[in-house]
Amino acid sequence: MKAVMFDFSGTLFRIEPAGSWLGAVLDRAGLTLPDGELRRTADALERAGALPGGASPEVVPAHLAELWATRDRTAALHRAAYTGLAREVPLPDPGLYDALYERHMEPAAWQPYADAAEVLAGLRERGIGVAVVSNIGWDLRPVFRAHGLDPYVDAYVLSYEHGIQKPDARLFAVACDALGADPREALMVGDDRRADGGAAGLGCAVHFVDHLPAARRPDALRPVLDLVG
Repeated sequence: MKAVMFDFSGTLFRIEPAGSWLGAVLDRAGLTLPDGELRRTADALERAGALPGGASPEVVPAHLAELWATRDRTAALHRAAYTGLAREVPLPDPGLYDALYERHMEPAAWQPYADAAEVLAGLRERGIGVAVVSNIGWDLRPVFRAHGLDPYVDAYVLSYEHGIQKPDARLFAVACDALGADPREALMVGDDRRADGGAAGLGCAVHFVDHLPAARRPDALRPVLDLVG
């Protein structure tokens, strides 16, 4: 292998829990909810799929279905999809819907998996090119910089910057080109069998990890070092 591509959310980083997400936004707005109501509201937002990087919606409302399917193609679509899902849940102030979206883009809302730095550093030591290939609607580079992982990444290939979302093989092709690698000598690492599995159509090897809370997944990335040889 000459190159490794990584997904972002659920692969290298994990978003904060819905309760922390909602609590941070309420605190900033000077608002409070009783503990029971806070938990119920956070759970409702999670079931709605309103937290980017969190659980998928249990049910996508019909009026949001098309938007949801294309959400990662542009920044505007991404914001509209997630704020639309959030608006399915009553909140005490209408300004909170956009505030929740803004919060999820902050580096403090993300935690790298425990072995992410070790694996990325190991690939750098071996001279393996690294790209982050993500279905996303905003610039995640500040998250990598804030957590000290940016020096290990050679290229960021973000769906909204190209108008293409995984599993479209063209997005993986952009990453391989950026790394100067033949797809047959590249590995894609991700947590989404359908989206990240699209790299196989280009001839890339694919390795999957489970999208789990960081505390429950301490070393799932380490096999990548063995896979690249």
